[in-house]
Amino acid sequence: MNPLKSVLGPKVANTRVVPIVTKIVALFTVFLLLSNFASNYINLVLNRGELVGLTNRLLIKDLAELYGFASTQNQIFSFNGNLPDAVKAIEGSAAKSLTKEHSTAFGIKKDGEIFFWSSKQPRPQSFNDKKALRTIAETPKGEGKINFRIAGSDYFGVFKYNEKWDSYIVRAEETREFQRDTDAIFYRVAVIILILTAVLIALGAVLVGRILRFVGRMTQSIMKMMADQKMGLVDLEGAPSDEITYLGASFNSLSSTIDNLMSIFRRFVTQDIAQRAYKEREIRLEGTTRNLTVLFSDIKSFTYMTETLGNDIIDVLNLHYQRAIGRIHEEQGIVGSIIGDALLAVFGTMGDSGMKSLNALNAAYRIQDVASNLRKEMHGLREAIITRRGALSATEESVYKAVLVEVGVGIDGGDVFYGNIGSYERMTNTVIGDNVNSSSRLEGLTRIYKVPVICSEFVKNEVEALRGPFRFLELDMVQVKGKTQGKRVFWPVKEAEMDPAMSAEFESFSKGLRLYYQGSWTEATAAWENVTLPLVEVFKDRIAGRKTPADWNGVWAMTTK
Repeated sequence: MNPLKSVLGPKVANTRVVPIVTKIVALFTVFLLLSNFASNYINLVLNRGELVGLTNRLLIKDLAELYGFASTQNQIFSFNGNLPDAVKAIEGSAAKSLTKEHSTAFGIKKDGEIFFWSSKQPRPQSFNDKKALRTIAETPKGEGKINFRIAGSDYFGVFKYNEKWDSYIVRAEETREFQRDTDAIFYRVAVIILILTAVLIALGAVLVGRILRFVGRMTQSIMKMMADQKMGLVDLEGAPSDEITYLGASFNSLSSTIDNLMSIFRRFVTQDIAQRAYKEREIRLEGTTRNLTVLFSDIKSFTYMTETLGNDIIDVLNLHYQRAIGRIHEEQGIVGSIIGDALLAVFGTMGDSGMKSLNALNAAYRIQDVASNLRKEMHGLREAIITRRGALSATEESVYKAVLVEVGVGIDGGDVFYGNIGSYERMTNTVIGDNVNSSSRLEGLTRIYKVPVICSEFVKNEVEALRGPFRFLELDMVQVKGKTQGKRVFWPVKEAEMDPAMSAEFESFSKGLRLYYQGSWTEATAAWENVTLPLVEVFKDRIAGRKTPADWNGVWAMTTK
């Protein structure tokens, strides 16, 4: 077996499955190294602090000697007036105590001018560390410890003010040079730590691998099951009595149940069927007659949208359905099927079945809101482009019109078959019945009557019994294609959207509709004279220049879907 693969683990579906032994060893390696290095560093810092203290005491001793010598040279200078010789003598005396490459002793005036300089390093033009100079000047008694930067290096040291020369005498060591020896010790100890850690980790890896060997065996067994798409048992022969073995035994006890659920999931994809499978652990080809409400939604001008958008139509559909389906679920509905631009939803299978028609109406108008908001978003994008560029191209205008999603919704209800159909190789949950087909036909009527939602008398009666917030305008008595009897259809309108003017138009339209049913088409036309509802034009066009048929019963037979 590949050693690297043993450490890093195999790949499953482009995902690396890292062995637990590798993770544990890596984790303890990090902790062990951090612990050892931290201890070594803390020890270094503490020892370095002691060394700094000791060095400062030595620097103070050197400073005291240099201070006394400088005072003596000031007396000599006061007699002979030879300043260069005095400075040279002071520098020579200071050089005796400078043992390192960057050790230094110097004197500075209060303005930073260097009075004397003793070091193996070149003499700087002036002392430019203003912060350190200010600290020196503000220190009581004119003596103390100081950290400063000069000639590009950091130093620490001690100073004392010499009144005779009106200068501060400084004795200092470079920080980096001082720390070099302790750093070397730290690095040597670090190498020893790495070697010891490597040995201990190797030993630990063997021991941990031995303890967790059955984890790897279980992982390999599960990977094989995934590859074969078939559940099996983990081989636990010779496993010790511990939590890992118990985990493997628990997996084996659940294997048959999981295998059964996997078979069920291959046959069913809908959520309600999956929930039932978990609960009952079996699915049967069966169904019952239930009183449900069915909503059918369809996107208008879909052919134009498809021709204009091409493959991009999928993005528009997904954007619309992502929001619309969420609204249906929020109203306790389930989505039975999606076929291109059409969506079928069922209400009454979940929640309070007595609210099914009201929930369906609420969902219908929430779907309309989804489409309306999407159109507003598209309009906003169009306006933004016009503001930025001045105008849209002809192609862009066509695309804009194509993405202005408009939907029609038809709702009907009653006794339907609800259950599972298909075979034991492939099953699906469905709803079948005359009212299912009727909801589709009612949706088609929204294009004719130019209203967003049309429902049946079944829905109207249920919602009115609940005193729902809708007012229903009877549109017509229609015999849709494929049916032999007429059916009253209604336009549900939210009470919140009704105003006196609209109520008056509803009354006028309803009066004319009664005359229309009676065959008094001339009187009906007169009643509709001042009605501005778009649906009135349907009736005017229908009866224009025609006489009432002798066998007229108020039902208009549709010749198309």
